[in-house]
Amino acid sequence: MLLGAIADDLTGATDLALMIARQGMTTVQVIGALPEASSLGDADAVVIALKSRTIASADAVRLSLAAALALRAAGAQQLLFKYCSTFDSTDEGNIGPVAEALADLVDSDLTIVCPAFPAAGRSIYKGYLFVGDVLLSESPMKDHPLTPMRDSSLVRVLQRQVRGKVGLIPLEIVEQGADALRAAFARARTASERFVVVDAVRDAHLRAIGAACAGAALVTGGSGVAMGLPDNFRQQGLLATTAPLATLAAPEGRSVTLAGSCSTATRGQIQTAIDAGVPALRLDALAIAAGETTARAVADWVIAAQGPLPPLVYSSADPAVVRQVQERLGAARAGEIVEGLVADVARRLLASGFRRFLIAGGETSGAVVGALGVSALRIGPEIDPGVPWTRSIGDPDVALALKSGNFGAPDFFLKAWSKLS
Repeated sequence: MLLGAIADDLTGATDLALMIARQGMTTVQVIGALPEASSLGDADAVVIALKSRTIASADAVRLSLAAALALRAAGAQQLLFKYCSTFDSTDEGNIGPVAEALADLVDSDLTIVCPAFPAAGRSIYKGYLFVGDVLLSESPMKDHPLTPMRDSSLVRVLQRQVRGKVGLIPLEIVEQGADALRAAFARARTASERFVVVDAVRDAHLRAIGAACAGAALVTGGSGVAMGLPDNFRQQGLLATTAPLATLAAPEGRSVTLAGSCSTATRGQIQTAIDAGVPALRLDALAIAAGETTARAVADWVIAAQGPLPPLVYSSADPAVVRQVQERLGAARAGEIVEGLVADVARRLLASGFRRFLIAGGETSGAVVGALGVSALRIGPEIDPGVPWTRSIGDPDVALALKSGNFGAPDFFLKAWSKLS
């Protein structure tokens, strides 16, 4: 193993694993703790997917440190802490506390912070994070039910989360390339800056940043920053290039889409699928709480559904509806009710011969993968930037597409199935 990565949610881990695989590294994604005798094979990179984005900060630190220690014990030469490209966090964390704890672990006096992912519309300029053409604080992320992002300055957001000093490396330095970045890192150390937010608006910037991080014990950022890291190992003669897959040989069985994200992107994808004639069933958290909607009834509906494409079950709703439900049930309880039912539905469908699952939303993906008992994934072909098909390692044998809520084109739920063979 050359690169060991820790991601704070499941779909983010898959996004990162895809990015690394696209750069020619054989990549395995592990769900939760790294087993002592896992089937990692000849993996150049291992990504451990945690569910630590919105849990208590102390718990996120504990899980992340355990993952880092396991990766280092398995031989990882460099650690990467991956978080969402929209920097999903609160003023208490969890990005800052985890990054600081990992920096302490590897004795890093300077660590970069770069969630930019231009292919998905995330860019950083003067330390401000943009989503498409608008500031993060003006994007739909301002209404996120768990981590509303209402400050676009990553320097300010991170400084509220860490003890160490936070600095900025602006775009004009990044555009000068890796040597200029290394010089900027040296100046940051002189200024006693423990973390530096690094601007990036194009893939070329991310590749330069990755080159400048050669030999760094710890890198933090979104999946985009990983595109520049594999070449560092290649230049040392440690890495050959593996061509990415165009299609995935999936196990025989039926297919289903399960969507729990309430993001604007996912809601648009749902509507596009419905308009195209995909059989769809909407879940209501209040009806689930009242016992009016059961996992058995939903699974029976999926099994009986007929259409040109796999059926879709979704709990996604616009922010106003989500707020009303949270006011009635509480934010945590509302999410747990829906995720628990969807997980139960997935278990029932697996027992009924379903082997191909497309899941939208980080929390929903985590619930479903846990319910199916999947512990590791091989990364397959890209569907849209940041979202690949994967196939499980071991039992059960299933194909999974785990989509972050904000990712994917409007026709994502329609075209994804064409990548399976």
